[in-house]
Amino acid sequence: MTTLDITEDIVGRGTREGAALFRDWFTELDHTANTGGQSAYVFVMGSINEILKSFDLPVVFPEINSLQTAVRHVAHEYLEVAESYGYSPDICGYVKADVGTQLQGGQHPMAKIPPPSLTVLTNACNTYIKWAEIWERMYKTPVFTIDIPGTRQDGCQTWPGSSDFEADRKYIEVQLRELITVCEEVTGKKFDIDKFREVLTHANTMSRSWKRILELNNSKPSLFNALTDGTIFLGVANGFRGTEEGARYFERLVEEMEYKAAHGIGQTIEEKYRLLFVGVPCYPIFRRFNELFTDWGGTFVNSTYLWFASGGTNRGFEYDLADPIASLAEGTLISVRDAMDSMFHQNVALKDMAEEFDVDGIIYHPIKSCRTVSTGLADGRKHMTDELGIPSLFIESDMMDRRVVSEAQMKNRIDAFFEGLESRHKQAAAGEKG
Repeated sequence: MTTLDITEDIVGRGTREGAALFRDWFTELDHTANTGGQSAYVFVMGSINEILKSFDLPVVFPEINSLQTAVRHVAHEYLEVAESYGYSPDICGYVKADVGTQLQGGQHPMAKIPPPSLTVLTNACNTYIKWAEIWERMYKTPVFTIDIPGTRQDGCQTWPGSSDFEADRKYIEVQLRELITVCEEVTGKKFDIDKFREVLTHANTMSRSWKRILELNNSKPSLFNALTDGTIFLGVANGFRGTEEGARYFERLVEEMEYKAAHGIGQTIEEKYRLLFVGVPCYPIFRRFNELFTDWGGTFVNSTYLWFASGGTNRGFEYDLADPIASLAEGTLISVRDAMDSMFHQNVALKDMAEEFDVDGIIYHPIKSCRTVSTGLADGRKHMTDELGIPSLFIESDMMDRRVVSEAQMKNRIDAFFEGLESRHKQAAAGEKG
């Protein structure tokens, strides 16, 4: 096989294989729905997929289902169904798209979505609990909420070795053991500790790989687009966490990124400006939204989205198989708290990202549908601009509702931002020559 053949085979493989796995996941959900099988409804920030996979429960991520309706340009149909039923236009678009799906018997552009046999959630997002209550009313199925202690004060997190951390870890471990009992009752299966260890082994491989992939993207040019490619990677990280398929996928993804880094192969555009993205993407015009930046040579090298929507894999935490339940509790505390920090205490991490990835600008994207992610972004932007002096852009739209997305308005502001970056670069170049 020639070098060209190897390059053609490996470059882009992660995107292709990720899309295929994503389709396989929805095929499984469709089969579950049509055969009346059991499933668990979970969320990306604390899915506890490791326990659920030990009981062979297919997992449904309503957040992912909802964003897929937007990417496929049909979200407005689902939003209208929910609003006609009585849900306010002002609440989370993810919730409304899911309600629209449930009210239509699980019909979804990717597959038929099965109803929940069990719902598992954390307190990472204030919407999760109210959202789960909707399913509880609809289906009368058990809802299990795991209370995760958050960071008490910015910069004052507790870590292993601290008595406060150990108290929080034990608090979560008790809840996880209760969840195992609930899973036994729902599925009629006994908990298999050896199978659980096998699941954790696969999860360890994925976490280790995902951390490495994020590190590799500080290459110049960057290896993947954190907005578009990253969304595919996130889908696999959540849906296939704890599975052999997911572990193998991420091992191959590391192989691809290592190859690209070694051969100086970047994205499909010439990289002129390296950007960070803060918030949730604009899915109603997802491809075009990205093009508004890439048309100027702007590439997203990292984002807070890869942070809080990765289910904790960004931390690279690996479970101790000798004490698996206690270690899962520790990993859950670290990863879910980290996800909450990405929304409430993000400036420290953004500063580190900006320096590590040598970025030219930060894009802040507050959205109408999610106040949790969007609250405080304006203040955070001002602080980061004052501290780092890195140019930033503040644009508002939505992750679901095309009625509040103005492409023309966004384009005007994005164009002005890049014109400012160009001027800044020219001035810097002139100063170096002088």
